[in-house]
Amino acid sequence: MKLYSALIGLSLIWGFSFIFIKILTESAGVWGTVFLRCTAGSLLLLPFLLKKRKQIKRPLPWKHLVVVGLCNAGLPWGFISLSETQINTSTASVLNALTPIFSALIGFIFFSKHLGKKQWIGVILGFAGILVLMDFHIRSLLQEHFIGIGTMAVATLLYGFASQYTAKYLKETGVLVTTACSLIIGAITGLIGMALTGSFQLHLEENGLGIFLLSVIGLGCLGSGTAHLLYYYLMKQGSPEFATTVTYLIPVTAMIWAYCLMKEPISSHLIIGLLIIFAGIYFTSKSSQVKKVNNISS
Repeated sequence: MKLYSALIGLSLIWGFSFIFIKILTESAGVWGTVFLRCTAGSLLLLPFLLKKRKQIKRPLPWKHLVVVGLCNAGLPWGFISLSETQINTSTASVLNALTPIFSALIGFIFFSKHLGKKQWIGVILGFAGILVLMDFHIRSLLQEHFIGIGTMAVATLLYGFASQYTAKYLKETGVLVTTACSLIIGAITGLIGMALTGSFQLHLEENGLGIFLLSVIGLGCLGSGTAHLLYYYLMKQGSPEFATTVTYLIPVTAMIWAYCLMKEPISSHLIIGLLIIFAGIYFTSKSSQVKKVNNISS
């Protein structure tokens, strides 16, 4: 029950994050958005990390933490920000649902991970739910700018790799340490990106100072700091495949936020797609739990 509650909570936060990304990118640019969200998230977590530093007895696996920080924060968040300058938020959130598919395939191809029939069924059902949400208008994606679609696909590929890499190399590293270090690496990546592109200026006239600060807090403290704690918790307590199924729920929560805040109608495709997505998550998590029991018994 805890896993499902964390999954739903994470999807609600990240569903709203796409709106914050759109706002911040207009004001701070692509890499400025990465730097601000990672900095805000890491500042939120650093006091807790410093409080627990005496409990960290073994040296930190910095090589692996840098890889995860680059592939799960710095680079994909830059690609997503760039994507949202080319395509709309709804399209970006739908494309984000490619993550579990890439995670499963990368785990199968590069990490010698066995995927059971139920797990494959869960992945397929989840993606089918996304297609239902889109009303099977796949051609609409191709009508958008190719760069926006391509950068979003690369971001999900990096997410999928990072989830498998974390499960393999950072099992013994605490969730708080993994999250805080990832955000620090992400902030450094954003700063380097800003230096290389010369994009250090803020354009607050786009949305105003109040909206800008709200977006930094919402995207950084909630969407990056708190959300990443939940994500690594799901990855360690469930599985990489189960954790990445949150991307199936993000388009749903994005639509729910739009309904609550902007009174956009909820279509029948949302309801049907939601049921299919939940079925996919059930099969994915069921497979992971069975695998855990078998590992314990052996």
